[in-house]
Amino acid sequence: MKSLTHLPNVRESMLYRRAADDKVECILCERRCIIRPGDYGFCRTRLNIDGKLYTVVYGALSAIESRPIEIKPFFHYWPGSTALTFSTWSCNFSCPWCQNWALSKVSPDPGRMKFYQPLDIVKLAIQSGDEGLCASFQEPTLLTDWNLDLFRIGCSRGLYACYVSNGYMTLEALKALWESGMDGLKIDIKGDSEVYERFCGGIDVEKVWRNVREAKRIGFHVELVNLVITDVNDDEECLRWIIDRALKEAGPDTPIHFTRYYPAYKFNKPATSIGTLEMAYEMARSMGMKYPYVGNVPGHRYEHTYCPNCHETLIKRYGFSVARYNITEEMRCPKCGTNINIRGRYVRKGGFLPLL
Repeated sequence: MKSLTHLPNVRESMLYRRAADDKVECILCERRCIIRPGDYGFCRTRLNIDGKLYTVVYGALSAIESRPIEIKPFFHYWPGSTALTFSTWSCNFSCPWCQNWALSKVSPDPGRMKFYQPLDIVKLAIQSGDEGLCASFQEPTLLTDWNLDLFRIGCSRGLYACYVSNGYMTLEALKALWESGMDGLKIDIKGDSEVYERFCGGIDVEKVWRNVREAKRIGFHVELVNLVITDVNDDEECLRWIIDRALKEAGPDTPIHFTRYYPAYKFNKPATSIGTLEMAYEMARSMGMKYPYVGNVPGHRYEHTYCPNCHETLIKRYGFSVARYNITEEMRCPKCGTNINIRGRYVRKGGFLPLL
């Protein structure tokens, strides 16, 4: 194991505590694994070497791509912009319907991964014309040690920084990310407590909602996404529970996306009914959410942003492209003056698809 410490992607973790008998407690995510010498934690990215906890994925990236921020989906965060998006391997959840299983279900091999310096990724983002940095594809919490260094550099160069996450990081990790300059957080809500327990590997859903609440308190721009999965979390009772908790923990101004599931990995239920997604949207509106959306249904009227007061169409989208932006520089509806919850500025780029 000592032979691994010379590798550039193997670094002592910032987030752990020492325990008895050279064991360590990882405090990166709320699994809080107790790891014996020579063993990995649940996510396979944290390794105990002689009583110290190491990340084996520091700067070890599995994918790098410039992508529209709307694809995350972030609809109220730097609309129209692109973010240099990147990931590592593995996950701290065990969802059988994972849409990115080719990355999240792979255990990292410390000796065979390419290493990237944070500054090189910042330079690549700037050269590519991106406005921000986004850790996504698989669970970004596992890359946090490196992301903290990356985001400090990136934010000092004028880039925004955000996570597309399952929301199961510790408060220590969440605070460190905020201090690094990250201010955007999209959290996937899988379902109610039964869904998390049965399908995600014994996860405590209350820790996810705690992080939603705390992220809002700290000052993060938060958007919520519920992948609506056939025969798992698509019943009215579960959807109503999610909306009610979103109102309580995040507030009515927080965007909430109900996105269409497609069969993937080990889950073969049919794709989500569009009628179910529309029901979730309409339920959210009637319960008081100001900015609900339907996702993964390109061209649907519920992927647009409407003024919650006068219902003026403010942002027209087609899939992941902004076709028309109709919000004032003061982030208000041009018709009635209602303040609209937008973080960052609108970035107009070419190549948008026309609305059908």
